[in-house]
Amino acid sequence: MKIAFHGAARTVTGSKHLITLKNGKKVLLDCGMFQGMGHETDSLNREFGFDPQEVTYMVLSHAHIDHSGLIPRLVKLGFRGSIFCTPATRDLAEILLLDSAEIQRDDAKFTNKKMAKEGLPFIEPLYTIDDAKLAIDSLKPMGYNTWTNIDPDIQLMFTDAGHIVGAASVHLRITENGKTEQVSFSGDIGRYNDAILKSPQVFPQADYILIESTYGSTLHADAAPADDELLRHIRETCVGKKGKLIIPAFSVGRTQELLYALNNAQLAGKLPKVDIFVDSPLSTEATAVTKAHPEVFNREVANILKKDDDPFDFPGLRYIKTVDESKALNFRQEPCVIISASGMAEAGRVKHHIANNIDNARNTILIVGYCEPQSLGGKLMRGAKEVSIYGTRFHVNAEVGVIRSMSAHGDYEDLSQWLACQNPKGVKKLFLVHGEYDVQQIFKAWLFKKGFLDIEIPDRHYEVGLA
Repeated sequence: MKIAFHGAARTVTGSKHLITLKNGKKVLLDCGMFQGMGHETDSLNREFGFDPQEVTYMVLSHAHIDHSGLIPRLVKLGFRGSIFCTPATRDLAEILLLDSAEIQRDDAKFTNKKMAKEGLPFIEPLYTIDDAKLAIDSLKPMGYNTWTNIDPDIQLMFTDAGHIVGAASVHLRITENGKTEQVSFSGDIGRYNDAILKSPQVFPQADYILIESTYGSTLHADAAPADDELLRHIRETCVGKKGKLIIPAFSVGRTQELLYALNNAQLAGKLPKVDIFVDSPLSTEATAVTKAHPEVFNREVANILKKDDDPFDFPGLRYIKTVDESKALNFRQEPCVIISASGMAEAGRVKHHIANNIDNARNTILIVGYCEPQSLGGKLMRGAKEVSIYGTRFHVNAEVGVIRSMSAHGDYEDLSQWLACQNPKGVKKLFLVHGEYDVQQIFKAWLFKKGFLDIEIPDRHYEVGLA
């Protein structure tokens, strides 16, 4: 048995890890899209580093596009196996993959107009809506905490990862030559004090572990409480400066966390009377899916549901549906909060909102999640004084705020707690994935002190034998 790392290797996006058994069968863990990688992004997403037709099974840890976004391309290039995931992940993946296919279509159309003017060859979208529909038909839902035979030589079990609705850590028991070994993949690990979701679960002793390391050098508790910071920005921007607060937020997870925090503030009488808009059709659909899966909510949310039948809705909240309604927000003079996708500000309506508001010092752009360094959100986080949006240069006159404690990813203590159920001496090798290399090196030193002695940080396309 061997494993190759074709994405989220010394970078955060593009999760793809391919296990090859001695009998030639192949199991792909995630098939995510690279995001925010600058000019390299498109080429990274077009070449897998392996033949999709040779993949026997695929297992999806959760629906975020950096873990699921290239599944339709995998299908387009010949994969015809089953894709195993949790029921909530299946529901989220359906809306996310169809939305992604529409983005591929529209981006290709826009680019090809420019290509035609310059006499250059046209590009094809990464995949089509039909490819996405075929991929969705391949998704096979499985619940948590039950070992299931997906092959005579392979058992699969999901445990709750606490990251977003339906997120799972993946555990495979693979039998070769009469010997069974367990490979565990963390997926993305959530936080043990998450406002909405249950904490990550313990899992059986593994022989090999792949663990994400996004915040492997960070302690979220060092930052101010997220709810207090959010209210402070609303008061200072909307009440104090009479401006607009623009919040790029991932449609799945972060948007619902923001709405939940704002609903709690409203119940406590702390939320200023200001209009709040969710300008993302995808966020609207994702919020509906979240509400449809209350089984993932923690005890606190369950208690709130006893007195508030919708913890993601409150007076003053409005969902923007049409493009015309979205455009109208640009001409609005009154203070407001606009929550819009994408979280890295790389695509979607939020990019237009930033372009229309970034030059006004009354406004604030509030970053509330991880951003790849080369993404628009990443550049704003790093204090760029000028940015390019749709080919036009803009001076950054608006305030840029960052809430570092609002993250669906666990910090190094959460990651360590996820590993605490393991005997380090029983783990033959630990692989650090889904993280920036400098962060991974710090996390590696931390884990070495915890007793994990064989730790690797694989680069993209690196392959290694496991047994």
